[in-house]
Amino acid sequence: MAGYISDDTRKVTTHRLVEMKQRGEKISMLTSYDYTMAQIVDGAGMDVILVGDSASNVMAGNVTTLPITLDQMIYHAKSVVRGVKRAMVVVDMPFGSYQGNEMEGLASAIRIMKESHADALKLEGGEEIIGTVKRILSAGIPIMGHLGLMPQSINKYGTDTEAEKLISDAHMLEEAGCFAIVLEKIPAALAERVASELTIPIIGIGAGGGVDGQVLVIQDMLGMNNGFRPRFLRRYADLHTVMTDAISRYVSDVKNLDFPNEKEQY
Repeated sequence: MAGYISDDTRKVTTHRLVEMKQRGEKISMLTSYDYTMAQIVDGAGMDVILVGDSASNVMAGNVTTLPITLDQMIYHAKSVVRGVKRAMVVVDMPFGSYQGNEMEGLASAIRIMKESHADALKLEGGEEIIGTVKRILSAGIPIMGHLGLMPQSINKYGTDTEAEKLISDAHMLEEAGCFAIVLEKIPAALAERVASELTIPIIGIGAGGGVDGQVLVIQDMLGMNNGFRPRFLRRYADLHTVMTDAISRYVSDVKNLDFPNEKEQY
């Protein structure tokens, strides 16, 4: 089966991500929220695994990312870390755990790192949260930024003024010490400009191909979610059909007394 499996088994670090950008090697990043999936994603050669607050949607069934709690994110992060050997594990700080209060943000960050043993955290926002970013970084905790369409600030993006603010915020995050930035659903030309101006890696989702890497939600790219079809999403499988077929055959075999057969019992 064709695929890209790295023969480099060293743990992915922030330093290695910068090296990848410098030599023009694109960075691959996918979400995972549990041990089994994280083992598979890591084993397939992923560079970065994001324990996203998208767990609020795909794992808990919420309409937005806002309801997920710090305790729930720590639970998902611990599960993922146990399944990973090579990939860098980055954990989203959930809404309400860092906005508006630097000390609360630092306490939340320390809790996630101590309890999950993850490698880094991701925070949404630029100038508004830069004080919290600096405080968390001063504790030695690596931070990945997140700008553009930020699910936690869902009503905010679109004009030239906002584009200039995004560029300014990106520079501000790099200068503060962030090791990478995710850009979500912004024009490809704008994302490419940010990637060219910054020395740290820029990871895109719906931000074109001119950035340093790509991230998707794993349930989306595996085709487990039928209803979500944004332009930026490429489906690499149709697991919704595969799984529905398998489960319905199991139901049928149980009903028809075909499962278990004589070889499948003790």
